[in-house]
Amino acid sequence: MARSYLERSDLVPQLAEIFRRHGYEGASIGVIAKETGAGRSSLYHFFPGGKEEMADAVLAQISDWFEVHIFAPLRERPAQQALAEMAASVETYFRSGQRICLVGAFALDDVRSRFSERIESYFARWSEALAECLQRAGWPESAARQEAISILAAIQGGIVLTRASGNAEAFRTALSSALARAGAEAIGR
Repeated sequence: MARSYLERSDLVPQLAEIFRRHGYEGASIGVIAKETGAGRSSLYHFFPGGKEEMADAVLAQISDWFEVHIFAPLRERPAQQALAEMAASVETYFRSGQRICLVGAFALDDVRSRFSERIESYFARWSEALAECLQRAGWPESAARQEAISILAAIQGGIVLTRASGNAEAFRTALSSALARAGAEAIGR
């Protein structure tokens, strides 16, 4: 039998998309209530800390997803397999660059200071896991750390270019070029 009542976990994915569409400041409680179909009292019941708690819950869910689908595989799987899985997961999650990186958007917004710990942790964990993977592929530690940053910059840049141009190939090209460079370098070491 289907549930007919609302739970906090039902709201978090909806909140993520609302923040993606409207930004943190543009996502007023009124907008959130209208787009989720939840009344203000329900929103405050689930998120007594208001919009800031909602955004924090969204960032926590994103972090959890990335831990399972990106960070852990990068740390645990053979390097080439992990890089291929990361590429596929990133392509799916960001919908070939059509979906903004909400963590990156918050990092660029005035709300960065409110969520700095979550934002910094997300990018640091991704960079560290990617550098570990590159080291397993034969990269020296210093070069692996630099290349990890380059790959993340290519992913984020590909999202921006795709959003700006409407051309999903910008994302795919940025991602595949960065990973091919990493793979080609790793094979040659």
